[in-house]
Order: sequence, then C-alpha cells, then structure tokens
Amino acid sequence: MNLPPTGRRVLVTGASRGLGRAVARAFAENGDRVAVHYGSRADEARATLASLPGEGHALVQGDLADATIAARVADEAAEALGGIDVLVNNAAVNERHPLPETPYDEWVAVWQRHVAVNLLATANLSHLAARRMIDGRRGGRIVNIGSRGAFRGEPDHPAYGATKAAVHALGQSLAVSLAPHGIAVASVAPGFFTTERVAPRLTGPEGDALRAQSPFGRVGTPEEIAHAVLWLASPQAEWSSGTILDLNGASHLRT
Repeated sequence: MNLPPTGRRVLVTGASRGLGRAVARAFAENGDRVAVHYGSRADEARATLASLPGEGHALVQGDLADATIAARVADEAAEALGGIDVLVNNAAVNERHPLPETPYDEWVAVWQRHVAVNLLATANLSHLAARRMIDGRRGGRIVNIGSRGAFRGEPDHPAYGATKAAVHALGQSLAVSLAPHGIAVASVAPGFFTTERVAPRLTGPEGDALRAQSPFGRVGTPEEIAHAVLWLASPQAEWSSGTILDLNGASHLRT
C-alpha cells in the first residue's frame, strides 16, 4: 500500500501556468511522471510540458466544470501515465464580485462557476482518482489547493473564499474515508503569491500593501507552495493526512 518515493504517476489540474506549472515541475524534478492538465491555455500548457525534466509526461485538456469531461480527463491521464498515484487539485476560478457592486444575474452566474470548478470538479476528480488508487491497491495521495481566504474572508471574492473553505472540508472528510485504503488527503492554504495574473497588482499602487501583509515584507512564490505540495504527497507525509497547511508568511494566523 506504500507509494514509491519517485516514479509516481501524477495528475496536476490547471497546470498551464502559475502555481500549477510550479507544482508540475516540482514533481518532475522529483523523478515523477506528470499529466499536465489545462482548460483553454494550450500554448502555455505546451510550454509547461516542454519545461519538465524527465520523460513520460503528458498533456490533457478539458473543462472540469463538466463532470463528463472531468471523467475523460482522468481517463486520458491514467491511460497516458499507466495509472494515477497522486492527484493535485489546483484548477480554480477567482472572479471579483463584491456584493454591493454586482447585479443579481451576474452574482448567480459567478457563484455557479466557482462551485462548478473550485468545488465540484475537485470532488469529482478526487472520486475518479481515488477509485483508481483503491482498485490498484497501491495507496495514493490527493493534495487540494485551498486558500487563506477560506479563513480570513474575501469581501471582493466571496464565492472564491466559500468554495475554498468547502475544499478544505472536503479534504478532511476524504482523509478519514480513504485512510483505510492507504490514501492520504491534505490541503494547502496559500496567502498571496506571485503569478502572471497578479503581477500588475504587485507592481501597481497596492503592491506595497500586499507585501506588508506578511511580517517578512514580501509575498510568496509558486515554488514555495509547490515544494509544500510535493512534501504532502510524499510517502513520509502520510501522518499529515487531513491537515490544512497554512502557507502565508504569517500574514494570517489561525487560532
């Protein structure tokens, strides 16, 4: 039931750029084979794939908001890699929608997108991967990418904060139910970190305030989060199953 230290089969969702790309690279550098999933950023996903050291990696595409397509993505990843030992649920949407400024129709649509991608896709892929792990009798790992916003609130992105809180709860429920099968499930809760998407905010007027959130005077990097994900997926981290690991540079302390 024990995972090998390297040579695992890893599916990383939302891996075309940003944190997903960093996670895919961390596993590849560890000697694992990675299925790089993307939704619509084909060129960036191919760049991620080309950047991975080692051999046997694969590219899989699909809109995970559609449960049927999510099943196809899992099938294609498992076929390309010969199975799935590790699932990293990274794909997510994060759209600004403060309640006082958002019309009702837009509010409903934004919430539906967040629930479909951030929560239901995570739940569906966890089922699809875990069933393969159970049937293969090799154990496995599932690591969910949550958020600091699940704990401190997201006034401009309430659906994001709420769905990430649900992802944390889902991970803890699955940690209990899947442990008898040798499958450990954990989550990370990153604070603000650098990506292509947020680069203008860091170089703009609010950059100093964002860096000041942490007593270290900076924001995190995707690589710091990726290495934490890699550890949580390791054979040595089984006893951390059920944890939610804060990765925010002491910018938000839970009690």
